[in-house]
Amino acid sequence: MRIVFMLTSLGIGGAERQALSIAERMRERGHAVAVFTLRPQIAEEWPTSLPVFRLGMRKHPFSVFVAAIRARRYLRDLAPDVIHSHGFHANLFARLLGNFLPRAAIVSTIHNICEGGRGRMLAYRLTDGLCAQTAAVSEAVAARFVALKAVPQGRCAVVENGIDAGAFTPDSQRRAATRAAMAAGAGFVWLAAGRIAPAKDYPNLLRAFALLHAAHPGVQLWIAGAGTESAVAALRTLAHELGIDDGMQCLGLRRDLDALLDAADGFVLSSAWEGMPLAAAEAMAMEKPLVAADVGGVRELVGETGILVPARDAAALARAMDAIMRAPEPTRRAQGRAARARIESHFRLDARADAWEGLYERALRKSA
Repeated sequence: MRIVFMLTSLGIGGAERQALSIAERMRERGHAVAVFTLRPQIAEEWPTSLPVFRLGMRKHPFSVFVAAIRARRYLRDLAPDVIHSHGFHANLFARLLGNFLPRAAIVSTIHNICEGGRGRMLAYRLTDGLCAQTAAVSEAVAARFVALKAVPQGRCAVVENGIDAGAFTPDSQRRAATRAAMAAGAGFVWLAAGRIAPAKDYPNLLRAFALLHAAHPGVQLWIAGAGTESAVAALRTLAHELGIDDGMQCLGLRRDLDALLDAADGFVLSSAWEGMPLAAAEAMAMEKPLVAADVGGVRELVGETGILVPARDAAALARAMDAIMRAPEPTRRAQGRAARARIESHFRLDARADAWEGLYERALRKSA
């Protein structure tokens, strides 16, 4: 097959990373693969050896028109069988573009339980007939979009995110080296990862950490993720007000999440909403005990291998983190091993690539 993956950008995010992982797997399986991004190149992107076509779209109507002309020219030369889009903007653009590419099957993927308000849901509903298949990354996401009437009942397949567990394997030497570089000492380290944005609800995490810090003065919290200057400043201000400056570090954008996960003793996800969080899955592969807000597809991911708490409940989050810290080390290790086993049995990247291949074939038959 000839497959085009369409994304808004290659920015450092879980959805972008997952899309590139599947795209690279498809190339390894002998398919002809290319990547389209709506936006121009940005400063921080995931690297890829796949061919990338940038449409240069900006936030004004004429730019969208020019991007559509450019996309049609590229796609006419590539003649794809499947256009697999990811996220609201790319999904809508691919669907509208598909009018001019009747031969290509359009597959839209929804990565988050929240992709905007009523206007966007209406746009999804009105353009649903322009795609061969819509897919969601969790049952929770699929149910949400069906309930919102953004996708008709029976028209939303579920293909969960996949993890290359081999790329997230614990390494004692790397753990020791990273902890030394981070001056972690012997303290218990919690890691949170993801962009500093409302979805991740880091203020709730800081309030939980303040409660935890009072009971465990040596505990540390590392937050790995990019954010605007104002968002980071607001987080640091809150940390100062809560009296946890000495225990919390904002690490900014990091490309060494595997090393940070190795160095940490536990992983915490405080999100207000999610789809199927990739960082949490990677923490599970790295055998980390996990505490997470019970939102979106988190329960489907974690199963019985971690502790789930209500979203936006700092006290519950702190109690769960405290329970992990007070557990004997053999218990924490057993929790970590169970988490990795769940990733290996339920969320292997190769199994997800199999599922996508099957979905592409069905989409092609629908479009024929």
